[in-house]
Amino acid sequence: MIIGVPKEIKLQEHRIGLTPDSVKVLTQKNHEVLVQNNGGFEAGFTNEDYKKAGAKIVDKAEEIFKSAELIVKVKEPQMNEIKMIRENQIIYTYLHLAAAKELTEGLIKTKSICIAYETVTDDNGRLPLLAPMSAVAGRMSIQAGAHSLEKNQKGRGLLIGGAPGVEPANVVILGGGVVGENAAIIATGMRGKVYVVDKSEERLAQLYKIFGDKIIPTQSNKIDLNKLVSDCDLLIGGVLIPGAEAPKLVTKEMVQNMKRGSVVVDVAIDQGGCVETSKPTTHANPTYIVDDVVHYCVANMPGGVPRTSTMALNKATLPMLVKLTDDGYKKTLQENRNYLAGLNVYKGKITFKGVADAFNLEYTPAGKVLLD
Repeated sequence: MIIGVPKEIKLQEHRIGLTPDSVKVLTQKNHEVLVQNNGGFEAGFTNEDYKKAGAKIVDKAEEIFKSAELIVKVKEPQMNEIKMIRENQIIYTYLHLAAAKELTEGLIKTKSICIAYETVTDDNGRLPLLAPMSAVAGRMSIQAGAHSLEKNQKGRGLLIGGAPGVEPANVVILGGGVVGENAAIIATGMRGKVYVVDKSEERLAQLYKIFGDKIIPTQSNKIDLNKLVSDCDLLIGGVLIPGAEAPKLVTKEMVQNMKRGSVVVDVAIDQGGCVETSKPTTHANPTYIVDDVVHYCVANMPGGVPRTSTMALNKATLPMLVKLTDDGYKKTLQENRNYLAGLNVYKGKITFKGVADAFNLEYTPAGKVLLD
């Protein structure tokens, strides 16, 4: 199979779909891999690294989209890329379609086969291809929040860990999943006063076993979320519904009641965000202010640490990619229901219910379209 790896063109996105090590695995199986010129440079991978792994370096993205049977990316296709996608071409990347109507409609028109990393499951219902970037984003959220709390960033002028004789900052983490757990790792390491909010008593018990008294586990249906939010200095939004739009847990009114200079980091912004006042930002302009509250809502947070992120992502995405290239997409998806869960758009049809529901569009079960 011919596999194409274009350079990411989303603003300040420096990750790349494949590392040289992943390319080597594929070329050793006699697959052809096309990598765009300097596509991995910002992640620390040179053209020479890719050549040594057996890849062919291609100057323009147009050449890759024209030749490749399968495209491997990191971020969702941008509008310029959608124009290049061919009918029956396989697109393997993060899509986050439930928060992107224009992108969804564009991919439907291409009649391509779109597999989203973020909806692939495992036997326990977890999201193994989303997990590594959720872990990175969770850890980065506290770094970003700590920086945003500084006075020269319009924050409250607080140090998360306080100082001898000075109380630490109140950190509230919404969601006890991969994002929340990794945010807690950094927040507790910085010695903040850390609340982790989740609806699952079982999950909170697991987190307490990990962190002990370093966190305050808080069940969402047993607390006054309004008060918790109004008292916090740093709020991390890490709630996700797989493949669907994130629930708006924090309303505009709740943000209005937050302290002047407090900070919101909405990690769920890829899926629309779980704070009502959130809107996507970039690494170039990461923050804005609403009601004296600093909002950090970068939609591709892991892109800020592209080397770490690319290597972590490839460890998760490569096994499925090998199956897709060795066995073909139909056999791979038909034989593995977890992989099948990644199919979001298939030859003009929406095959993931959360995406169809988000835009009131027709839904066709993934298993059914593969039988046609």
